[in-house]
Amino acid sequence: MGHGTIDWGEGWLLGGQWAGYSRMIALLVCLAIAPQGAVGQTRIKDVTDVEGVRINQLVGYGIIAGLNGTGDRLSNSVFTRESLIGMLERLGVNTRDQAARLDTKDVAAVMVTATMPPFVKSGELIDVSVAALGDATNLTGGTLLVTSLLGADGEVHAVAQGPVATGAIAARGAAQSITRGVPTSGRIANGATVEKEVPFELARMSTPRLGLRNPDLTTAMRIAAAVNREIGSGVAKASDPRTVALDLKGRDVVESLSRIEQLTVEPDNGAKVVIDEASGIIVMGANVTISTVAVAQGNLTIRVTETPVASQPAPFSNGRTKLLPRTNIAVDDQSDRRLGIINRAVTLQELVRNMNSLGVGPRDMISILQAIKAAGALQADLEVR
Repeated sequence: MGHGTIDWGEGWLLGGQWAGYSRMIALLVCLAIAPQGAVGQTRIKDVTDVEGVRINQLVGYGIIAGLNGTGDRLSNSVFTRESLIGMLERLGVNTRDQAARLDTKDVAAVMVTATMPPFVKSGELIDVSVAALGDATNLTGGTLLVTSLLGADGEVHAVAQGPVATGAIAARGAAQSITRGVPTSGRIANGATVEKEVPFELARMSTPRLGLRNPDLTTAMRIAAAVNREIGSGVAKASDPRTVALDLKGRDVVESLSRIEQLTVEPDNGAKVVIDEASGIIVMGANVTISTVAVAQGNLTIRVTETPVASQPAPFSNGRTKLLPRTNIAVDDQSDRRLGIINRAVTLQELVRNMNSLGVGPRDMISILQAIKAAGALQADLEVR
């Protein structure tokens, strides 16, 4: 009996071990065949827009009051003076006969702008921005008076009013002043009330179209394929690099678009290099490549140094002290620079390493990239801003 018990125990132990191994092998197999998290996958809603669903720009002209002597000078800003007189007349105060005596620097004329989001309804609040028109120096602490905001159709779509926040700091003394930020422009959070909405019925669009924010034919085809797999064959078709047409007849448009925008695709972007010459910024895409090319870079630097010397006359000679010019000119043509080889780069990391091997700064790198593009060795679009 004891021997049989030991056999059963060993069998149980072996069975437990094999059961554990079996579970581990099954887990590894599941991990191996499970769909991996796709690198670079992006939701369709983040790379496309539904055509027709757009923002609307609003603009208006208004007056800011309550400034602490930092507003427009009425003698210089005629439009501010006339606006102030007209506003006071509408409020029952007649100052036109005394217009020449108006002398205040506590008001400023401003342009008021706002962006009305899609599907916004009457009564909702939106942010507005204000910018000085005249010679006001600071809008901090002022209050925008009731201002109508017009759309492109000439209709009043919102009315703005409220205290202005500039986020700037300005201080002035007798001999020095300091300014941080831009005190002549500001924002009013929730400063406008929507009065008239722009009608748009998404639910009635049986054939909506998706517009790619970065047009690319490969990305458009991938979006169409993903939509057809999820919604049904023949629903989506890429008509050009920017547009994917949808056929949602007989389907709930809002529900279908909600499902579509959650699908993920991997955007395919063309090779591109963006250069901002003003700030010296260079941005390269992942697909940028450079063919093998030799580069030599050098600058001609001329330094002119003036060190005048005072010439003193002899004692009791009735002479005068004179400054004698002494000029030193040095020329550095960087003749020690040699040709450098930039090897063909397949990945962005290799490209950055090869470019850094030249040992030049961003400003010189911009000129080098432009020259490489002109030589036909830069396999990418070069956009200079």
